[in-house]
Amino acid sequence: MKMRPGSQTGFLLCGKEWNEGDALEVRSPWDQGLVGRITKATRADARQAVQHAAASLRRTRALPRWKRREILEDVAAALIEQKDRFAQLMVAEVGKPMRHARIEVDHTVLTFKTAAEEAARLGGESIPLDLTEGNEGRWGLVQRFPVGPVLAVTPYTFPLNLAAHKAAPAIAAGCPLILKPSPQATFTALALGEVILKAGWPEEALAVLPLDDTDTAWLAEKEDRIKLVSFTGSAKVGWGLKSHSGRKRVLLELGGNSTLVVHSDWTDLDDAALRTAHSAFNCAGQSCVSTQRVFVERSVFQTFLWKVVDIASKLTIGDPANDATDVGPLIRLNEAERVESWIKEAVTGGAKLVAGGERNGSIVTPAILTATAPGMKLHDEEVLGPVLAIEPYEDFEDALARVNRSRYGLQAGLFTRDAGRILTAYRELEVGALIVGDTPSWRLDPMPFGGVKDSGLGREGIRWAIEEMTEPRMLVMSGVGQG
Repeated sequence: MKMRPGSQTGFLLCGKEWNEGDALEVRSPWDQGLVGRITKATRADARQAVQHAAASLRRTRALPRWKRREILEDVAAALIEQKDRFAQLMVAEVGKPMRHARIEVDHTVLTFKTAAEEAARLGGESIPLDLTEGNEGRWGLVQRFPVGPVLAVTPYTFPLNLAAHKAAPAIAAGCPLILKPSPQATFTALALGEVILKAGWPEEALAVLPLDDTDTAWLAEKEDRIKLVSFTGSAKVGWGLKSHSGRKRVLLELGGNSTLVVHSDWTDLDDAALRTAHSAFNCAGQSCVSTQRVFVERSVFQTFLWKVVDIASKLTIGDPANDATDVGPLIRLNEAERVESWIKEAVTGGAKLVAGGERNGSIVTPAILTATAPGMKLHDEEVLGPVLAIEPYEDFEDALARVNRSRYGLQAGLFTRDAGRILTAYRELEVGALIVGDTPSWRLDPMPFGGVKDSGLGREGIRWAIEEMTEPRMLVMSGVGQG
């Protein structure tokens, strides 16, 4: 399955490329050039995928751990070998700057390598049951078994690694997978599916289907043979999908408006400002953990603010195919127009635009604002664009309260050297993770990842995702081996 510019590529079902049906055009966010056409999957195709997935469960469940580990290791090796191919796909499809696309491939390699290790460690435990009179000789064994077919829905923001965070733990757990990628990132998902099958995963246990959102919701609602729905994307779509999923397990990794607190005892403000600027503006801020709000202790507020402005002014903006580019286009023109309108709304409401915020087509220059307030969209909602609000604070506890004054709770960052403040923040902040000494964007693939409130339900990160994709089963033994 090779993508040729302007060509039509079929979806992946039962190891074959299917080209019959309507096509979806994928255009470059950078210059609107035609990347290619993808054949759309129908409800009938989805039903067929579920049928094959359900039938393949006995085979995937029986795959020995050494084989699952070998498949995952072979995928990682193939990604290393094809690093440039995958990076170029992401540049073409989603406008991800080349340098960051290569980094994403590296993270995906780590994801599959970690899953290979976890596949080998997936075990159980023995439980003594001779705890009351009359139960002499009785003992128990608990092991984890795959829940069954998984429906995975992924966005365009990290088109390769977020798909890997569904596929790798599913393989490790022994679960068949139906992957529904973002329409804008289907070529990358199909290429990953091709690599997984070549590594030896059963053909009937993997489908990559470009479905409409309505058909995806229908599949989650109507197909009880799907046992788990794993979704990464917007809060509105994610919670809506959960409402359609009935008795299925649902794992949601949703959005956020990630916040950073900078206290005056952090002596290296140059480093903190550099990390903040890159966290907010790399990949045009199109990440659920891009830093969006920063609260800075007033004594260092002006210093920190202008350091960030200076760094942002030196970022390279433009063609994502250029290795030097930091900030590329937003995924679609209407998204750039939305970000522009949110900036204008905030300024009209009293915010001060300190730098950037100009739009040229799908490019929005890094915008830095102050005097933002609750009620402004860029304060309350997830921007998914290169926008950063920096505000002063007087009292540390008040800063924490302002972080929590959000319907989201994904990750938060904290720059302070005071252990008491760190522990207070860890205890008080309503987030899935607190990152000390760095921004909310920091993530390593093996760690548990997810949020609270409208930021999601459950945790990804390989070991935690495997636990979500498996269920404990008890075996009680009595009288076995007794004379």
